[in-house]
Amino acid sequence: MVLFRLLLEEADRFRAAAYLFLRGAGPGYIAAWIAVLIAGGLLLGWACGRWPMIRGSGIPQIKGALLRKMRLEWLPELPLKILTGVLGIGLGLSLGREGPSVQIGAYVGKGVLGVARRPVVERKYLITSGAAAGLAAAFNAPLAGVLFALEELHKHFSPLLLACAMGASVTGDFVASRFFGLGPAFDFHQIVPLPLTKLPWVLVFGVLCAFLGDLFKRSLYAAQDLYPAIRIPPAARPALALLVSVPLGFFLFDVTGGGHALIERLWGESFSLGFLLLLLAAKIAFSALSYGSGTAGGIFLPLLACGALAGKLFGTVLADLGWALPGDSANFMILGMAALFTGVVKAPVTGAVLILEMSGNFNHFAGLMACCLTAFVTADLIKSKPVYDVLLERLLARNPGAFKPVAGRKIVLEIPVAEGSRLSHRLVRNLPWPEDCLVVGVERGEADLIPHGSTEILPGDRLHVLSDEEDAGEVKEILLRMGEREE
Repeated sequence: MVLFRLLLEEADRFRAAAYLFLRGAGPGYIAAWIAVLIAGGLLLGWACGRWPMIRGSGIPQIKGALLRKMRLEWLPELPLKILTGVLGIGLGLSLGREGPSVQIGAYVGKGVLGVARRPVVERKYLITSGAAAGLAAAFNAPLAGVLFALEELHKHFSPLLLACAMGASVTGDFVASRFFGLGPAFDFHQIVPLPLTKLPWVLVFGVLCAFLGDLFKRSLYAAQDLYPAIRIPPAARPALALLVSVPLGFFLFDVTGGGHALIERLWGESFSLGFLLLLLAAKIAFSALSYGSGTAGGIFLPLLACGALAGKLFGTVLADLGWALPGDSANFMILGMAALFTGVVKAPVTGAVLILEMSGNFNHFAGLMACCLTAFVTADLIKSKPVYDVLLERLLARNPGAFKPVAGRKIVLEIPVAEGSRLSHRLVRNLPWPEDCLVVGVERGEADLIPHGSTEILPGDRLHVLSDEEDAGEVKEILLRMGEREE
C-alpha cells in the first residue's frame, strides 16, 4: 500500500512537469503526449477488460467478496491493480488512491490466506484486516481504517473482527509513518474551530452537502451508462477520458489527478466565486467520466476535493454577505470534505474521523459530527443510497460470471443477530431457514454453543451457518436480512 502511494506521488510530479513543459513546447511534443495517452488508455482498457475485478475503486468488489458473490484472485490481480492505478491516475484521470489501496490490502490478506495455508474460516478476518490497513496506509488514518472496515464493509462487528482490523490498521499506519516518513495527508492543525454561533450555518451546509453528494453519485451512474450508449468499445473508454484530460491539463490542471494538490491550493489561496463554481462543476464531471471509463481508481480523493471546493464556496459566500469571517472558509472546507463523504458513502463516523486524522486536528470533532449527521439524515430523507452498494449492484449486473464457486465445497457463514430482528428471541426449529443450510454454531459472548431445535436465538448472537459455496451468496443475503432490525 505504501509503494502504491509513493508511486502515485511520483506520477503526480511527472504529470505536473509534463504539462509545464508542454505549455511552452511545439505541436509535435503535444501530439506525442496525446499518442502516449491513447496508448496508455488502450492498455488500461485491455487490462481491465481481461481482469474485470481490478476495475474502479475495488471497494464494491471487496463487499461482493465478503458477501460471497465475487471471488478475489490475488495473483495476477494484485500487481495489475497497482500498475493500472498508477498509470491511469498518473496520466491525469480524476481518480483516487484510497479505493485501490483498500483493495490492494484485501488482496494481501487473501494472499496470506493461501500462501500461509490458513484455515478458510479466517478468510473474512484477513480480507477485512488488509482492507483496513490499506486505508490507514493511504492516508495515515488508522482509526478511519478500522471504522471504514466495520461501518462500510460489514455494517456490524464482533470483538475478534474489531481486534484484527485494529491491529492491521495500526501496523499499516506505523509502517507508513515510521519507515517511510509519511504523515497525514493535510496539515490543518492551526485552524481555530468555528464558534457555536455558526452552528446554524454548519447544519445548513450539511443539508447542501447531502444534495451535492446525491448529484455526485448520479453523475457516476450516468457516466457508466454514457459509454455504452454512445457505443464506445470498453477497451477505448479510458483513452477517451484521457483525451479529455488534455485540455483540462492545459487550462484547469487542478481538475486532473486525484485532487490532493487542489485541496492544498484552496487552503492557501483565494479564488473568485465564478472560478470556484467552474472548478467544482469540472471536477464532478471529469471524476464521473474517469470512473465511468472502467479503469482502476477510486472516488475518495476526488470526492474530498469536491467537498473542499463546496466548503470554500460556501464560506466565501457567507463572508461576502458579512455573515462569516473570511478565514472561516477554511473551516467549511474541512466540514465539506467530511459531509460530502457522508452524503455519498453514508458512513458519518468514518467520514468525520477520516478528515480529523487526515488534517491532524481533532478540535473540530463536534462541528464535524453535527455536519456529517445532518448530511446523513438528509441523504436518508431524499432516499439517496450508499454509493458502494449501488456500484456493487451495477457491477454484479454487468459481470454475472465474476464469482465462480467451487462445486460441492461447504463454507461457514457468520450472521449477526440484532434486537428486533426476525431471528431474535426465536427458537431454531421455528424459523423459516433457506434451503440447503444448517445452523452449526451460536457464538454468544465468549461462549460457543452447539444449537439444537429448542435453542433460543438472542440479540447479540452470531450464528455459524453451513452452506454450499454455490448457494452461499444468496443464502447469506437472506440471513443477513433476517438478522437485521426490522423497521
